[in-house]
Amino acid sequence: MTIAAENLSWKIGQKIIVDDVTISAVPGKMLGLLGPNGSGKSSLLRLLAGLRKAHAGRVTLDGQDLQKIKRKALSRRIALVEQHANTESNVKVRDVVKLGRIPHHPPLGGWTKADDEIVDNALARVGMEARARDDWQRLSGGERQRVHIARALAQAPTEMLLDEPTNHLDIQHQIELLRLICDISLTSIIAIHDLNHAAMFCDHLVVLDRGRIVAQGTPEAVLTEALLREVFRVEARVVTSPHHGRPHIHYLR
Repeated sequence: MTIAAENLSWKIGQKIIVDDVTISAVPGKMLGLLGPNGSGKSSLLRLLAGLRKAHAGRVTLDGQDLQKIKRKALSRRIALVEQHANTESNVKVRDVVKLGRIPHHPPLGGWTKADDEIVDNALARVGMEARARDDWQRLSGGERQRVHIARALAQAPTEMLLDEPTNHLDIQHQIELLRLICDISLTSIIAIHDLNHAAMFCDHLVVLDRGRIVAQGTPEAVLTEALLREVFRVEARVVTSPHHGRPHIHYLR
C-alpha cells in the first residue's frame, strides 16, 4: 500500500478545482498526472502532500488518513517538489539540500557524518556537486530545480510528488531527471506537460480536465488520438516507438 485519494474534492469559493478524484499509486512505480493548464494537477499534488485539506473525500498513506499522521512523520515519507519553489535568502546550495534532513532529526539532534554523506550523494545524483558551495541566487532556474530535487532526495522519502519538475531544464537534464526518478526505488506521482515524456517514463497515467478524471490507465490505453483531440485540443498521430515500445505522439501542423 502507499498513497491514495478517495473521492477527493477541493474548491476555492464556489469554484471546484479538484472534483471527486480517486487514484491510487502503485508502490515503486511512476504515476503521471496530465491535463491542460488549470485542470487541477498542482492542487491535487498539494492535497496528496497534506498541504491542503480536502472539502470532501480523503487522502490515505498505507490506508491511514493523512490528516491523522503527524507532520514530522509525514515529512519522513513524502517529499514534494513544487513548480515555483524559491527563496530570497542568500544561502549556499548545500544548505538548501540540507533542509531535506530536518524531518530525520529531533529538535536538539546534531548533524552527523551520515547526513553529510546523504547530502553529498543527493547533489551528485542531480549533477550539482560542483556547485555545492555556490550562492543560491547565482543559479539559473534549471539549476535551482535540480537542487530542489536533491533536497527531496536527501529527505529519503518513500513517496515523491513532483509538480512539473522538468520546467526550466534543457533536454539533457529533462531526460536525466526522469531517468533518475524511474531508477530510484520509491513511489512517484508527477505532474508533467510533455506527453511524449509521460509516455516514455510513466507506468500509469491519469488525465484531468477541469478537475475531473477523464481517463486513466497505461500510456498505451490513455494516449489516444481521440483523447488528444478532445482534452488537449490538438490533432496528432500516435504510433508505437521502435526505440522504447511506448506510444509516441506526432503532432500535426
